[in-house]
Amino acid sequence: MTRSTRSPDTSMVGRGTARTIIGLALTCALTLTGGVVAALTGDRPPSERNRSGTVAPGPAGAEGPAGRGGPETTAGDSPSGVTNISEGQVAAFKRAVPPDLLAVATTSIDPAKARAIGRLRQVREVIVVGGGAVRLQGNKINAFAVEPSGFRSWTPPGTARRQDLWAALAADRFVVSESAARTLRLQDGTDYPIAAKTVPQITMGGSGALGLPGVDMLVGRETGHRIGLVPDLAVMVNAPGADLGALSRRLRGILGGGVQVLNLHESRYQVSGRGGRPGGYLDLYRQAATGCSGLSWTVLAAIGQIESAHGRNAGRSSAGALGPMQFMPATWRAYGVDGDGDRRADIMNPYDAVPSAAKYLCANGAGRGGQSLYKAVFAYNHAHWYVRDVLELAKAYARQYS
Repeated sequence: MTRSTRSPDTSMVGRGTARTIIGLALTCALTLTGGVVAALTGDRPPSERNRSGTVAPGPAGAEGPAGRGGPETTAGDSPSGVTNISEGQVAAFKRAVPPDLLAVATTSIDPAKARAIGRLRQVREVIVVGGGAVRLQGNKINAFAVEPSGFRSWTPPGTARRQDLWAALAADRFVVSESAARTLRLQDGTDYPIAAKTVPQITMGGSGALGLPGVDMLVGRETGHRIGLVPDLAVMVNAPGADLGALSRRLRGILGGGVQVLNLHESRYQVSGRGGRPGGYLDLYRQAATGCSGLSWTVLAAIGQIESAHGRNAGRSSAGALGPMQFMPATWRAYGVDGDGDRRADIMNPYDAVPSAAKYLCANGAGRGGQSLYKAVFAYNHAHWYVRDVLELAKAYARQYS
């Protein structure tokens, strides 16, 4: 049996100090959701823009309920998961990359520093984006300039699945957080002046839960360059199971003075999706576990990490298992549930797959703990090494988030 080493997941109207929008000075802005982030817009020499970071995938081979094997790969995909496509179009959502840390610098991040972050122990993936403060409807807000096809993977699953938002970004529109849309009374399809280094009229393409504390707007890479956002201002890091306190210190050491590093797992930074749905995988695990008395969410998180790295490797395995929790289709027909109320039980939808995994485990006695939990996890994947890995990883999650 091949052992899998797949790994896991997890706005701003401001009071700025800038004298003008053009050549904006460093601004610490109070966000609509209570977070704080630094933003900088002004005349800075551009560096390499919108790198999609480094990926260090583990070997294929994971086993879900009654199945094992690795994910399929798609010919033509780049190592970063970004597909270059024509203007106005965007690649379909294929995987999730749960961000653990967000670091915002005071100037463009040097490519060598980004590579150094990617080489840190337990860092699986990084993405570097442009950013800055702009003025919208008379209010100062922080914006990120992103490549839509790649960046969508780093947002909450419900937002990442919304093709309309990412197609809008690819068509040079802007997208805002739900709280910014409400507070500023913005309307989809309406043109608004976005004031930064220049003041173009840009059409609003929609709103959603961005999952980015201190950031209420996304624009495409070229739009960000046009309005004067700083290239490579921020870096997001995926580091499943890492000591995030120690990793934050390493990031500060690499990026230097003035950098702000946010642990996105802190409760104050958690963002819910539409209709109060969980905004990220860790929230999904927590919510799904409530349906099985005695089952810890950390067990679901451990299984989700091992099976698909929280949706990153959700494709069909060599045995035919599918989705973020790697269900065999026959098992799915027996245990799949409609977790998000859309009247469909979709094996590829994390809102359905995670509660289905909880249902499967509960039916096999996971809620009773002890040997019953061991047997339930063994039923999920018939390998003792798998059970030991799940239980050890669950303990690590409990230590990290207690």
